[in-house]
Amino acid sequence: MTTLEKYIGLHARNCPDKVAIVCQHEQCTYRCLHERIGRRVEDMKGLWRARDIVCLRAQPTIDYLVDYFAVHVAGCVAAPLERDLPEETYQAANGMLCRHQVQAGTADVLYTTGTTGRAKGVAISHQTILADAENLIDGQGFTPELAFVINGPLNHIGSLSKVWPLIMQGATVILVDGLKDLDAFFDAFDYPAPKVATFLVPASIRMIIRFGAQRLAALADKMDFIETGAAAIAQSDMTALCRLLPRTRLYNTYASTETGIISTYNYNEGQCLPGCLGRPMKHSRIVITPEGLIACMGPTLMTGYVGDDALTASVLRDGVLYTSDIGEIDDQGMLHLKGRQDDVINVGGFKVAPTEVEDAALAFPNVKDCVCMAVDHPITGKALKLLVVTNGDNPLDKRALAVFLKSRLENYKVPLQYATTDHIERTFNGKINRAHYNYQSL
Repeated sequence: MTTLEKYIGLHARNCPDKVAIVCQHEQCTYRCLHERIGRRVEDMKGLWRARDIVCLRAQPTIDYLVDYFAVHVAGCVAAPLERDLPEETYQAANGMLCRHQVQAGTADVLYTTGTTGRAKGVAISHQTILADAENLIDGQGFTPELAFVINGPLNHIGSLSKVWPLIMQGATVILVDGLKDLDAFFDAFDYPAPKVATFLVPASIRMIIRFGAQRLAALADKMDFIETGAAAIAQSDMTALCRLLPRTRLYNTYASTETGIISTYNYNEGQCLPGCLGRPMKHSRIVITPEGLIACMGPTLMTGYVGDDALTASVLRDGVLYTSDIGEIDDQGMLHLKGRQDDVINVGGFKVAPTEVEDAALAFPNVKDCVCMAVDHPITGKALKLLVVTNGDNPLDKRALAVFLKSRLENYKVPLQYATTDHIERTFNGKINRAHYNYQSL
């Protein structure tokens, strides 16, 4: 099979009445999906030429997935965009993409989240989609019997990449419109399948632990696995999830739009190791550069940034994708993420990964959320400041928090300043929007 859409045709012949997609009260079998894609391809005739980039609003609907697959069948490239983009912005993106050519075999243009800068259009191939799907099938055990609840936006790799192995295996995709309605999210797991699973970003896991712990625990015998990624998950949340779902596989995955799905680690196997991302999957290889950065190889890599050959060449050379992620590989071959090079704060010559400080602070009872940022300092050049969202109306005991952090971190990693805030600016997938937190002066 050379494309995901060929698997849809195979399932339409071999298991036509198997449910492929569920969305609210609508269901679509593999036969129905195959037929709807065919009709949509007919509608597209004359609108685009082969290899044209076709923009789509990524709605959590069956119609959107039909359009996504139909664009591929028509020989075009799908560019899923945020569903709520203002029309002017959507048309501007459409006009910009129309001016660019992509390599033969390109399937999608996916945009990065742009947490530290502008979002970039990443071209990925049909080969990449199949390799990512096979990595997840082999690494996490996607099976035809699985029903997978997708609640995140389908224009980014975090959620869209779960559609790929499900379709390849002939499993069932269940679409939920975010977590605004927790009842709808939990109701989705009532679907009559022997096994269910889901993908949740760390911020969503924290919210569910706080507001839906009992309902999550009630799924302990049915929940096959939960995957998280996109941002670092706090060890306190990992431990809580292990306690609620003692028999569920809980995966922390290393992936990005540029690298594809690379490695995964089940932290519910006895060692709940923060920052551990497991061993590379079947189609992937990892090395650590002399600078301590993660570099990836294999067919899951992007083909390049659309319209930016110079930027592509700066990170993708000779089949190796050089990331800005700081990592280590232990003696068991497991990858450990230590932060991002762009995020590291230099405090008097000592380098601090803010994620390490944030993870420690999240274990403090009154810290609901936080961000560690840099501020100017007259002696050390930079110092650390911790912005904290507290639980409820309880005031922040800054001294107690500092003492707590000193018991867990080296002295130079303990913030000098503490302040409270109503919320932490995050992207849709739970990453802290660090570009929002500019340097401040003491």
